[in-house]
Amino acid sequence: MSHSTEMPTTRSTKASDLPFDFNTALSLETDKPDSPVSTLFTHQTTSTTSSTSSSAGSSLAARRTHSGEILSNPFPKPGHRRTGSGPLIFTGSGTTNVSTHTNSTASSPVTNFLPAGNICPSGKIAKPSTIQKTVTHRNDLLGSGTGHYGHGSIIRGGAATGTGTGIEDFSSVKRAMVSVDLEEVKRIGNDLYKKGQLLEALRVYDRAVGMQPDNAVCRSNKAAALIGLRRFGEAVQECEEAVRLDPGFSRAHQRLASLFLRLGVVENSKKHLLLASAQPDLIELHKLQTLEKHLTRCADARRSGDWKIVLRETDSAITAGADSSPLIFASKAEACLRLHQIDDADMAICDACKLDSSFSFSVDTKYFGFVGNSYIHYVHALVEMARGRFETAVGAAEKARKIDPANSELNSFTIIVKSVARARSLGNELFNSGKFTEASLAYGEGLRHDPSNPVLYCNRAACRYKLGQWDKSIEDCNEALRIQPNYTKALLRRAASYAKIERWAESVRDYEALRKELPGDTEVAEALFHAQVALKSSRGEEVANMKFGGEVELISGLDQFHTAISLPGVSVVHFMAPLNPHCSQMAPFLDALCARYPSVNFLKVDVIENPAVAKAENVRMVPTFKIYKNGNRVKEMVCPSQQLLEYSVRHYGF
Repeated sequence: MSHSTEMPTTRSTKASDLPFDFNTALSLETDKPDSPVSTLFTHQTTSTTSSTSSSAGSSLAARRTHSGEILSNPFPKPGHRRTGSGPLIFTGSGTTNVSTHTNSTASSPVTNFLPAGNICPSGKIAKPSTIQKTVTHRNDLLGSGTGHYGHGSIIRGGAATGTGTGIEDFSSVKRAMVSVDLEEVKRIGNDLYKKGQLLEALRVYDRAVGMQPDNAVCRSNKAAALIGLRRFGEAVQECEEAVRLDPGFSRAHQRLASLFLRLGVVENSKKHLLLASAQPDLIELHKLQTLEKHLTRCADARRSGDWKIVLRETDSAITAGADSSPLIFASKAEACLRLHQIDDADMAICDACKLDSSFSFSVDTKYFGFVGNSYIHYVHALVEMARGRFETAVGAAEKARKIDPANSELNSFTIIVKSVARARSLGNELFNSGKFTEASLAYGEGLRHDPSNPVLYCNRAACRYKLGQWDKSIEDCNEALRIQPNYTKALLRRAASYAKIERWAESVRDYEALRKELPGDTEVAEALFHAQVALKSSRGEEVANMKFGGEVELISGLDQFHTAISLPGVSVVHFMAPLNPHCSQMAPFLDALCARYPSVNFLKVDVIENPAVAKAENVRMVPTFKIYKNGNRVKEMVCPSQQLLEYSVRHYGF
């Protein structure tokens, strides 16, 4: 099996959109093109393991105990501990207190993210008073979940880190680097591994492999450290070399079975599970069967275009154990994309590309009819198209076609991606030159190749806005938002287009949604204010006293107070006393809110200078904040936090 490492495509971060204009909102992004659905995937079993002429039974009989081997489950379950260790209680705190006559802080290596807790012989959470009673200077730590030390097991002495090392461990590494005794080198590596010093253990295991390259145990131990560091591709290579050197080496077969399970390659995992023991672990076999069931359902659903089931089954496959499979994460990304969940698709394909850099599937492995890793690059191109990163999409499509040149679907897809990228680029050039009609036609040509691309719809909407075709601009924005509901630029353009044809209610609705997404954007706030004024005016309501922005207004009398809170919209009143420290702390924050929410009226009442206002509003403590909407009080807060005050302003103001 070929396991060449291939780095994921780097995302382009340059701004490829058109210059931003508020009323027309002329920058760009994208969604996915609909592509043909491929055939059912298959997993063809391949391995570099040399075959033996003897039967499985005779091969298993040849297994033996190897000196220096780490006799541990390569993937222990969370919470696993050595026989005799006390019950563990995980509380989620950042430290771990040990009440069995110790008081020490334990930290797990970076490969272990389980929370920690107080550990007592009874299994109950220790009380702080009991933890402090008997203190010794012995340092304990929680195990990394590797070797004989499961997650949460107590290892006596030292500090566990995945990357750092103490003076004693540094001395051990140095000694291993100059030692000519292979057994000593293996022992030092195993000690570091058990402490969770995975990088140092890997360095020592590398030394052991260099001393004796044909030693299967050294290869397998090195693989264990690589697994802990999540370098699965290299771990597979080392394990396969170990079983090539010793076909009956059960520990290496066990590690390969676990690795291929996590990578989602069911047939390879099953093969090595059967080779590891005459009586395979029934639990592991059940995991494989469960994973295979989910993958089969996923393939059937993809073929029928039921993307909700595809998404459900990929999540189930990940939960079933395939938590490090780039192909399955890519499948999840494609399902999210087809369901217009573009942000989720972007996250899933990022995960797939990171995993892809660790492990590359051989050309004998097929997934949904795609060879090797070509499916990952295919989905990556789809997501990049949806995001409007067309140049990156072209690069990903080319990578996919290079891996699987005989795939006619990939060849056609690459042509489409290049055509859409050219159309978008030409459209941008024409738009920047003021040739809006020609730019609109160029974006339309791109949509002919990719009719589900929200970026092209949004760009064409900008052209039609410039040409005064506001109804058509709204139609294009509607299409873009249907494909990508949270597409802010499309919402901006539609709101501006509604305003042009005086559909004020729809314009206000869109601007209010934008204010929730962009609370600090003063241009959106001002546009919303003017749309609200126009809407009220169209209904015959009084708008003469409506204002936008300004400073916090100081109230000097009861009549002024009643007039101010009766203005249309929302008014926030700060009842304060100049010498009160809490009022002094809130004053600058209120000024910041006034600038941040210019469509809200901010007022302040000095209760010392204006006791009549305070009495009329029944103010008994300062600072007190009251929120009024169209003259009616809707909220009262005494000494609120800044977070609560801003939340209330946003809630009632929009």
